[in-house]
Amino acid sequence: MEGNLFQGKIPSSFKSLRSLALLDLSNNNISGSVPSFFQRFRLIQFLNLSNNKLQGEVTKEGVFSNVSAFSVVGNLGLCGDNQYPRVSYHDLLLATNQFSPNNLLGKGRYGSVYKGVLQSTPQTVAVKVLNVEVRGANKSFIAECETLRNIRHRNLIKIITACSSTDFKGNDFKALVFEFMMNGSLDSWLHPSPFYQTNERNLTLLQRLNICIDVALGVDYLHHHSYTSIIHSDIKPSNILLDEEFVARVGDFGLARFSFATTSDPNQAQPSSTGVHGTVGYIPPEYGMGLEISAEGDVYSYGILLLEMFSGKRPTSSSILVANSNNLHEYVRNALPQRVMNIVDPRIIMDQEDHNLTSNQSYNKATLEVCLTSIFEVGILCSAEMPRERIDISVAIKQLHVARDKLLERRQ
Repeated sequence: MEGNLFQGKIPSSFKSLRSLALLDLSNNNISGSVPSFFQRFRLIQFLNLSNNKLQGEVTKEGVFSNVSAFSVVGNLGLCGDNQYPRVSYHDLLLATNQFSPNNLLGKGRYGSVYKGVLQSTPQTVAVKVLNVEVRGANKSFIAECETLRNIRHRNLIKIITACSSTDFKGNDFKALVFEFMMNGSLDSWLHPSPFYQTNERNLTLLQRLNICIDVALGVDYLHHHSYTSIIHSDIKPSNILLDEEFVARVGDFGLARFSFATTSDPNQAQPSSTGVHGTVGYIPPEYGMGLEISAEGDVYSYGILLLEMFSGKRPTSSSILVANSNNLHEYVRNALPQRVMNIVDPRIIMDQEDHNLTSNQSYNKATLEVCLTSIFEVGILCSAEMPRERIDISVAIKQLHVARDKLLERRQ
C-alpha cells in the first residue's frame, strides 16, 4: 500500500491482522500517532511507516524493540530515537558552502554528492542530495535509509544521518550524509582523468587484490550475515569508495532490496515487476530476461568488476569487440591461461613505488602469471552466464585469499 494518497489515521481495524509478515504504508499522507497494537504483531518481519506525517513517541516494545524490523524515517513529528544526529536543510547548506560546485564530488542517477563540514561536529562528510524530481529518487532514498540503518560492516559505507525536509522555497529536500572517503571512488583510480594520468595515479597489484577482497567481504555480509539477505543490485567501481588506507567500502544502496526468499533457477524465478536493476555492463543476463534480482546477480556484477580491475578495461569498452569478444567475460576467458599477460592492465606490471607502496618488481614473472591467472579465474567463475554456474561470494573470498597468500609468500 505504499506510494498512494492515503490520509488520516491508521485504522484500528488493522489490529486484527496479527498474522501479517510485511506491512508497507510508506510514502503516504498518514497522520496521527503510531498505533500501540503493532506491538502485539509477533509474526511481522518488517513494518514500514516511513515518509508519512505521523507524530508522537515511538514505543520500544514489541516490533519496535528491534531496529531492523521497522522504519519510521521521514516522519518529522516522531520522537523516541536519538540514534542519528538531526540535521536541517540549513545545516547542510552551510556545510557545503551552499552546495558549491567547488565541493561537488560527483553526480549519479538520482542526485549529486558534495563534500561538506558539519558545523556542529565539525566533521568532514559526503552529502548526497537527491533530485526528487527524477522518477525513482524517492524510492532510492527509502532503499538507502532502510538498508544503511540496519547494517554495520568495515567494508560498507557508514551513514551518519539523513534529512527529509523542505528547502527555503518550500520544495521537498532529501539528503543522506555519509562518512567522507579520502581516496574517492575505485572508478577514479582504475580510469583516471587526464589530470591524474599525468600524476601517475595508480593502484598496485597487491592493492587491487586487497580491494577485491574488501568488496567481496562487504557483499558476503549483505548476502549471508545481515539480519536478512540484502541484494545490492549495482556493484560497480564508481560505487566502491576508498578511505585513506585504501580500505574499500561498498556504497550507493539506492537499488538495494531485502530478499526474504530468492531463487537462482530461471525456470522457477518470478518475473520482475520493477524493470532491470543495475548499470549496463554489470547487469547479469537473467535480469535482461525480466527475472527478479538475486544474490547470484550481485556475484555476476562483482565478477565483472574483478575482471575490470585487473584488465583495466571497462565492460563497455569498444576494444573488447575489436578483440572478437562479445563481452569482458569472454575477452578474459579466451586469453587464459597462456596469454594472461596480454590482457592484464599494463600499469600493474609497471614499476610503481609512489607513496612507499610495494613495487610490482618484487614479484618474478612466473609468480605474476600464476597469481593473475587465479584471480581472473575467480572473475570468470563469478560472471558465468547461468546463475547456477556461479560460485558463491564466500567461495570467491577463499580463492582470492589463497592468491594473496601465494603472492606474499613468493615476494622476492
